[in-house]
Amino acid sequence: MSRMPRMNPKFLLLLMMIATLGSGTVQAQQLSASVTKTDITPKDSQWLLGYGPRKSTGINDSIFHRIILLNDGKETFCLISSDICLVSPAEYDRVAQEIQNRFGIPMLNIWWTVTHTHSAPEVGPPGLPEAFMGDRYTHEWDREYTQMVTDKMLAAIEEGLKNMEPAQMGWGWGFSQANLNRRAIDENGKASLGLNPDGPVDRKIGLIRIDKANGDPLALVANYPIHGTVLGQEHTNISGDAPGIVASYVEEEIGVPMLFINGAAGNLAPIYSVYPNPRAGHLSQFKVLLGDKILDAYSKIQTLTSDIDLQTATLTVTTPRKDDLGWPDDLGAYTQNDAQGKPQILLPIRFLKINQSLALWSAPLELFCELSNEVRQHSPFPYTFYYGYSNGWLGYLPTAEAYAHGGYEVERVNAFTPRAGEDLVSAVSSFLMGWLSE
Repeated sequence: MSRMPRMNPKFLLLLMMIATLGSGTVQAQQLSASVTKTDITPKDSQWLLGYGPRKSTGINDSIFHRIILLNDGKETFCLISSDICLVSPAEYDRVAQEIQNRFGIPMLNIWWTVTHTHSAPEVGPPGLPEAFMGDRYTHEWDREYTQMVTDKMLAAIEEGLKNMEPAQMGWGWGFSQANLNRRAIDENGKASLGLNPDGPVDRKIGLIRIDKANGDPLALVANYPIHGTVLGQEHTNISGDAPGIVASYVEEEIGVPMLFINGAAGNLAPIYSVYPNPRAGHLSQFKVLLGDKILDAYSKIQTLTSDIDLQTATLTVTTPRKDDLGWPDDLGAYTQNDAQGKPQILLPIRFLKINQSLALWSAPLELFCELSNEVRQHSPFPYTFYYGYSNGWLGYLPTAEAYAHGGYEVERVNAFTPRAGEDLVSAVSSFLMGWLSE
C-alpha cells in the first residue's frame, strides 16, 4: 500500500481533542522506572490455547509475566507482557480495573500484551474465539489458574511500585529474518496456512532500552511480529515458544528482564512453524535468528536520556461488523448498532508518546503486517512501534486485498468487513499526524 490516509479536518480536530484529554503538554521530567518478572507456569495440567482443544502434559520451559513501570513525574505507565496466547477484552477490563482500584494507575495507562505462544494455558473466559470456534470451548475455563495469573500480576506491580528508581531511556531499530508470510496462495488464488516467501512481511525490531541512572542495565523491550507457532498441535508441553525462548536468552546475556512485545503478526509465521517438538522445530535456533539480532541492536543504542515526557491517549475506531456473526454477551462494550441498525465494532486503540520521537500504538488485534507498515510509513514520528495482542483480542484484521484469497484469517477468525483496514489506518495515521505538534 502506498496511498496517503484520508485527512478530514473535522476528524483530525476531534482526534487532537482526544489526545489532549489523555494528557496535557508539559515539559519532560526525570524518569523513574522498575521491572519485575514473575513465574506463571501452572503446577497442574491445563487446557492449552492456540490450536484444537488439548491439555498440557508437561513443561518444556516456564512462562512469565514481565512488567515495566514508568513514571515521568506526572503519572505512572504500566506495560505488561505475558507468555500466554490470548485474553478477552472483558478479562483485560476486569484486571485493569483491579489494578486501577488498588494502585491508582489509570486504565488508559495499563497495557497488557501477550506474546501469543500457542503452547500456554487458557486465561479467563474465551471471549470472541467462542463465536468463531465454539467447538474448541466445550469445557469450562479454569477460574483457579486465571486467579493465580491475576494475583501474580498484582503482586509484581506492587513490588515494582516499591522499587522505582531514577532511570534513563533510549530507543532504536533492529532487523531479523526470523519470520515469513504464512498465507500460501495456490494456482486458483486460494490462501491456506503455509509459507509464502513472496508475501508482505515486516522484519523490523523496535527496541526500548532502559538503564539505571548510573548506566547499569534495568530492562529491555523488544517489539517484533511473529506467531508463537514453532511448536504445533502435537506438542503438549507448556512453552513460551519462540518469543519466550528469545526473551530468556537475551536476559541471560544482558542480565535484566526483556519484555517481548508482538507486532502485526496476523499473516506472519516463524520460519520454522508447527513442528511436533522443539528439536524438530529448531526452536533453540531462534536465539540466533532473533535473539542475537536484538542483542546487536541493543548494543547500538548509546544515546539515552532521563528527561522523558510520557503522554497517553485513546481513540475508538468504529467499523462495520461482519453479517450474521454471534457476539459474546460480556463484550457488549465493544459493539453497537448504527442508525440503520447495522452492528458495528468499537475498536479501542491506545497511544503512548515518548518525547517527540517515539510513538507506540496498540490494538486488541491480529493485524496484517501491511497495515502497521503503512501506519509507520506515514507516521511523523521517526520511531513508530505497533504493539499487537494488546488489552484483549477481537480477531484478525486483514487487508481489503486479502478477502479475494479467503483462507483461515479471513473466513474463520475475522469479525470485520473489507473496509476495516482502511478505517483503522486512516484513523491511526490522522491521529499521529495531529499528535506530534502537541
